[in-house]
Amino acid sequence: MNKSVSQTDLHQLETERLILRPFRIKDAKHIFEIRSNEDVMKFMDSSFHGSIEDSEKFVADNIKNQREGKGYYWAITDKSTGEFMGDFSIWSVDKKNDRGQIGYSLKKQYWKSGYMTEAMNEILLYGFKELGLHSYEANINPMNEDSRKCLEKIGFNKEAYFRENYFFKGQYLDSEIYCLIKSDLI
Repeated sequence: MNKSVSQTDLHQLETERLILRPFRIKDAKHIFEIRSNEDVMKFMDSSFHGSIEDSEKFVADNIKNQREGKGYYWAITDKSTGEFMGDFSIWSVDKKNDRGQIGYSLKKQYWKSGYMTEAMNEILLYGFKELGLHSYEANINPMNEDSRKCLEKIGFNKEAYFRENYFFKGQYLDSEIYCLIKSDLI
């Protein structure tokens, strides 16, 4: 059974190197740094943020969705310095089926360091144990090899490959769908 956790109740999580905490409006400047970077956005298939206001709206919308029980959003921060590194979300929560879709990003300087795998593992366990989720879905651009490797390292399995199912920037793009169910991780 899915539990409802409000923004104020969402637990701060801790790993060996990271603090995973709920989003704050002041995180917008860091989100802007991520979502205005061409390299970071190359395979995200979502809109660039052209201004800090775009990022403020993004963060505010995510906080609102959290309050309404539609999703859960964490800032990934360095445990020793407090530096904002990236974000992780369980969004589009399907309460009837206890399933959430995940999304994530890191500032480029933190790529290929194991940080996302570390954050993802902790948050997914929290979702299974505390939020009552049964499964997760990840939808990635098939050209995003790093995201695929991260998902597979955690234990996600590829469930589908959809040809030209997503229209973005004037073209139809392919999608790969990965899934993790509770018994795969716990």
